Amino acid sequence: MGQAKARGPYAKTPARKAEIVRAARDSFAERGYAHASLRDIAERAGITHAGLLHHFRNKDELLAEVLADRDAEEWRQGLAEVDGPDRLGPHLSELIRHHQKAPELMRLWIELAAAASRPDQPAHAYFVERYERSRAQFADGFPDEAARGGLREGITPESAAVLFQAVLNGLQLQWVLDQELDIVGPMTDFVRLLFERPDAA
Repeated sequence: MGQAKARGPYAKTPARKAEIVRAARDSFAERGYAHASLRDIAERAGITHAGLLHHFRNKDELLAEVLADRDAEEWRQGLAEVDGPDRLGPHLSELIRHHQKAPELMRLWIELAAAASRPDQPAHAYFVERYERSRAQFADGFPDEAARGGLREGITPESAAVLFQAVLNGLQLQWVLDQELDIVGPMTDFVRLLFERPDAA
């Protein structure tokens, strides 16, 4: 491998941090978190090890940033692609298939989310805010549909938002434990249960 290029090694810019996060994401996915090294990540990003440490203090902090960056990217994509309930199922199916291409990242996300349940864990505040924001934004997309009878009778937008998170996260956990398990079909079925009324013609 070639020597890392120090392009203004201590320039603290969003672009440089983004390069490091992309490099870390690739390294974690290819090598696994335990075997990925900061030196390998620095070389992939084209900076020195010291330059990387100027932006991120350790591998744990870098992992949290990788997962937060993936969250933000997927949320932007969802907002652009899902303009109604009929698009939700296909979008989620594609999202799950995308996650399955990088099982190590899926596993790391699950582990960090569980660890963040402790109030003293550094990622605790991020996950609390993430779930609050996700529930609120997801529920905000329901009221008009509920008024038109889009949601199954008796299910509130707030309840649907909580159920959505629980099902998506739970299915991915089951798949990490058994990668032969089909979770795309059950996710599609769940969306159908949310929106198809039993008395619909």
